[in-house]
Amino acid sequence: MSEAHGIHTIDTGFHRPQFDAAYLVVESGRAAFIDCGLNSSVPRLMAALAEAQVAPDAVDWLILTHVHLDHAGGTGLLLQQLPNARLLVHPRGARHMIDPSKLIAGASAVYGADEVTRTYGELQPVDPARVTEAVDGYAVDLAGRELLCLDAPGHARHHIVIFDQRSGCFFTGDTFGLSYRELDSARGAFILPTSTPVQFEPEPLKASIARMLSYQPAGMYLTHFGRVEPPARLAEDLVEQIDAMVAIAGAASALAGQARHAALCAGLEQLYADRAEAHGCEPTRKDVIAILSMDIELNAQGLGVWIDREAGA
Repeated sequence: MSEAHGIHTIDTGFHRPQFDAAYLVVESGRAAFIDCGLNSSVPRLMAALAEAQVAPDAVDWLILTHVHLDHAGGTGLLLQQLPNARLLVHPRGARHMIDPSKLIAGASAVYGADEVTRTYGELQPVDPARVTEAVDGYAVDLAGRELLCLDAPGHARHHIVIFDQRSGCFFTGDTFGLSYRELDSARGAFILPTSTPVQFEPEPLKASIARMLSYQPAGMYLTHFGRVEPPARLAEDLVEQIDAMVAIAGAASALAGQARHAALCAGLEQLYADRAEAHGCEPTRKDVIAILSMDIELNAQGLGVWIDREAGA
């Protein structure tokens, strides 16, 4: 799907329609991908490139917001199709693209080894000579168009966000939360934070959101899913929910094991269903919880990891 300013939204095909996006940014015949989905997403990305009438050798960059596999699993395979492209990734994530073994092990711990193999396939390593580390403030020059990379912890410590000077928008990965089109209402987009394990940190996440707002962006391009606005209202919604999620974690922290996880899931279900109802979302409470079931499970897992980390601090 092509939008203004040469930005193309690509549905990677992961999980369900309009769940996981990659972006193609085209400027004066040159191009950059931002995130890439899975190995199985690569044909979709190459088809989008052809539709935009850009040759594979005119792609200069693949920029990863972070190295979670729904964003970065297809990196090695995609770069095999793009002879001149370099990989731009957070310094903490670069080694995992060069040697994906620890990345696979981490995902297997969350999802199970069989599920990781079935969903993501065999990750292809990236030649270290093709990797550039995106330190805070690194600026990509895409045919004269600046793409500014900012360190953005909170969801993951290997996360960057990318400010596109031309459109005035951020590509936010997961730092600016999740927003599914099924939950849009007359008030606009419904948004929620993601505390996917294992590096959720509420105060750094709020600081990252505030830093993005300081650029007065026109819109936010989320991996899950698509462009949303207005940023200021959505940021307020996110911060309120981050604080509410911390409170839910605090209430459950005295519990252990499955009892704690069940309490976290129940608290998140109520939080999101109540807010969706207040937002005027069309789906019923039951359907909202069903749409968000994967996110509720992963957010609960992430809060559990955070509780344990705080207790050991």
